[in-house]
Amino acid sequence: MFQLDLKSRKPICDQVVDNLRGLIVSGALAPDEKLPSVRELSKVLTVNPNTIQKAYRQLENLQYTYTVPGLGTFVAELKETPPDPQKISAIKNRISGDIMELLFLGLRRQDILALLEQILNERGGGK
Repeated sequence: MFQLDLKSRKPICDQVVDNLRGLIVSGALAPDEKLPSVRELSKVLTVNPNTIQKAYRQLENLQYTYTVPGLGTFVAELKETPPDPQKISAIKNRISGDIMELLFLGLRRQDILALLEQILNERGGGK
């Protein structure tokens, strides 16, 4: 499914959420597809089940999944909602800082564009 970076400063729960969101957005997990149970996923990833439960709760709060009592957690149908302008602005600022850092490292404009294109291709290209 995916792997976690145990040396990362990012909490494991957030890594699980990000990985599952990536699989859902890219279409690797289809709408109404059942996610592994908390116990199954915690065994596969060798993570505490409470961490997986927390990640599943966050995904449900973000409306990427839904839970059917007694049956499990399923991928929700992605809704076409207008993006939050504040989130877009914050992400734009982060990207801007990262691009400046790449420029300081000596990358040229075409190198940065190729890198962005590569990342988009790896992530399913967006919509």
